[in-house]
Amino acid sequence: MTPGSLEGLRILDLSRILAGPTATQLMADLGAEVIKVEKPESGDDTRSWGPPFMPDADGNDSDLSAYFLCANRNKKSIAIDIASEDGVALLRRLVAISDVVVENYKPGDLARRGIGYEDIRRIKPDIIWCSISGFGQTGPYSDRTGYDFLIQAMGGIMSITGEPEAAGGKPVKVGVGIADVMCGMYATVGILAALRHRDRTGEGQHIDLSLYDSQVAWLINAATNHLVSGRVPKPLGNAHPNIAPYQTFAASDEYLAVAVGNDQQFARFAEAIGVAELAMDDRFRRNRDRLANLEDLQALIQAEIAKDTALSWEKRLLAAGVPAGRVATIDTVLADPHTLARGMVVEMPGDETDGPVRLLGNPLKMSVTPVQYRSRPPHLDADRAAVLRLLEPGMD
Repeated sequence: MTPGSLEGLRILDLSRILAGPTATQLMADLGAEVIKVEKPESGDDTRSWGPPFMPDADGNDSDLSAYFLCANRNKKSIAIDIASEDGVALLRRLVAISDVVVENYKPGDLARRGIGYEDIRRIKPDIIWCSISGFGQTGPYSDRTGYDFLIQAMGGIMSITGEPEAAGGKPVKVGVGIADVMCGMYATVGILAALRHRDRTGEGQHIDLSLYDSQVAWLINAATNHLVSGRVPKPLGNAHPNIAPYQTFAASDEYLAVAVGNDQQFARFAEAIGVAELAMDDRFRRNRDRLANLEDLQALIQAEIAKDTALSWEKRLLAAGVPAGRVATIDTVLADPHTLARGMVVEMPGDETDGPVRLLGNPLKMSVTPVQYRSRPPHLDADRAAVLRLLEPGMD
């Protein structure tokens, strides 16, 4: 097997739920050795976040919930009670042979046990320590607990997601834990940047990353629209605040997504749906004009799209060079030939306790150091013996 790009890197993963595990799974896929430290008996909170659960050999629910499975591939699990002196001592020994620590305890929790960043850097000065929390290590909200749903509400994304207020819309969250996932992506970038600095200078550092800050950062154009104009963005359903038409329309059988990115595409779009004159109409000629007259434009387009099926329109628009596609359900996506051709569904073998499991693939396609699917998400404490062997003389 070709060595992964992060082979030789050891990460001690003290994180739970989704943000931290997303980051550590990504780095594990790239070859890093990840030791997942879990609470004895219960483990990561998400082990109990079900149904559904993966069945064991007898058909009973195991400790591998679908939620846990999504972010814990390629990791070794060891249960350690950090509330005990023995647990703290063992954790310190594991830190001493690690390059990176990722944790998502409330600010100050680990320091009170003598295993915070300042304590650990005395043991290993070049350690990269990534603290993920709801609101950060500083600021007026730093002592609050943060979950993805709460962060989506407080961080603004919920206020612009869902149907327009005029249509009776209410604040709506994104359908997955996107604040957690994006925080995990930022964590990965920060850790790799810190490792680059360490390799160049020998100096470790502390990364203070919050779900809240990450959420605010990925408000992107919605936030900068406000910073530039002073206007408060509102929910637009599936429409776009800066481009039109860029939304879904109801075909005769299902929904069709249309993404017209410029005026030339709009002219081709208008011709393809049988109303070429729209591209010459002063109300719709330019993108800014289409935005100013969006309701009129939507009504005219909807009247045409409703005349045929979504599949028929998809074929016709693609032939005209207009980005379009049907709105897919999750089962349709996972069975799509393109999804399968891109390796976005992978099957990992089972063991003596249960059968194989199908997981989402990693989207990175690297030509020299491809991602690796070495081991499926572990049962709680499954790798205790293997992890403890790392602490034996000459084993590191």
